[in-house]
Amino acid sequence: MADRSSLKFVGFIFATITIAVMLTTAMVVKTHADGYAVETTASIQE
Repeated sequence: MADRSSLKFVGFIFATITIAVMLTTAMVVKTHADGYAVETTASIQE
C-alpha cells in the first residue's frame, strides 16, 4: 500500500490540475459571453 506522503502529493497534483481546468473554463466562458455581448450591441446599433 502507498504511504500517506505519496498519496498527499498525488492529491495535490490532481487538485492543481482541477483548479487549472476550472479557471481556464471560466476564462473561456467569460470571453465568449463578452464577445456575444459586443456582437449583440453592434447588431442593435446598425
